[in-house]
Amino acid sequence: MARKQKYIFNHKTLEFEQFKMSLTKRIVRVVLVLLGIAGGSFLFAILLYTFFQSPKEKMQARELEFMKLQYEILSNRLADMEVLMKDMEQRDNDLYRVMFEADPIPFSERSSGFSGTDRYAQLLGYRNSATVVDAARKIDLMANRLYHQSVSYDSLFAMAKNKEAMLACIPSIFPLRETEIKYISSYFGYRPDPIYKIDKFHSGIDFSAELGTESYATGDGVVADVENNEWGYGIMVVIDHGFGYKTRYAHLQKAKVRKGQKVKRGQLVGLIGSTGKATGVHLHYEVLKNDVQIDPIHFFYNDLTPDEYDKILQRSSPVRATEI
Repeated sequence: MARKQKYIFNHKTLEFEQFKMSLTKRIVRVVLVLLGIAGGSFLFAILLYTFFQSPKEKMQARELEFMKLQYEILSNRLADMEVLMKDMEQRDNDLYRVMFEADPIPFSERSSGFSGTDRYAQLLGYRNSATVVDAARKIDLMANRLYHQSVSYDSLFAMAKNKEAMLACIPSIFPLRETEIKYISSYFGYRPDPIYKIDKFHSGIDFSAELGTESYATGDGVVADVENNEWGYGIMVVIDHGFGYKTRYAHLQKAKVRKGQKVKRGQLVGLIGSTGKATGVHLHYEVLKNDVQIDPIHFFYNDLTPDEYDKILQRSSPVRATEI
């Protein structure tokens, strides 16, 4: 089919003449058409990607939603682990370590072990950096607390293995036969001093008995010291029982052990007298924990029934002499 010819009216000649386009105009027209097509395609692409997702974007969106769900699950599991961890640490401090008379571990020590401002530097610079850093910090803290708890359990296990030895060493009987005790002349606490006549702190318990009555070690240990002072405690024996415990036997007539000697519970330590600053024949007995005097009244449970122990606790508050 023949291509139609295009004619234009020539106003000068008043005739129709065949229209012929120059090469330059043809090129310009082609270029304009191509630019129009390209611009339309660009606008179409913008509209398409603005209001519609590509298959790749849809896949990435699904992955993002999946990751958000997994992070929420992870956060909930970390929260549950935090509750369990706190319960383990509390039972460790308030139960297990109390049973073995070990000092509790403060939270500051349990949570120590890592620091540094650039620890999470590689996680910074992203849209969700704060979320990722927070999760990483929680996991690090949990791992650190688990490590310290594991170390604590190891130490408790070692203490449990030594429990039998510890029970044998902790003072738990009267320092002399109960039948030979006349009365307890002074308890632990403040009392009128028999010499200075003013209230002074009394760091032990005074057992009144006959001169030369035998006094015994109240737990296994090693004789840490044997002293003979003309004033103060007089002839005194100190036994180191280990595990932070020591006992003192003062105002003795004579010591029956030597420094460095190993002794067993119930073994003869010395004879009761009135040496040193004593106004009468008696045994001054002390119990120390970590070099601090504590009330010996709580360490006679092996020689007393629960009722007898309760009665002696009730009678430990008076400062006057009390018959047993």
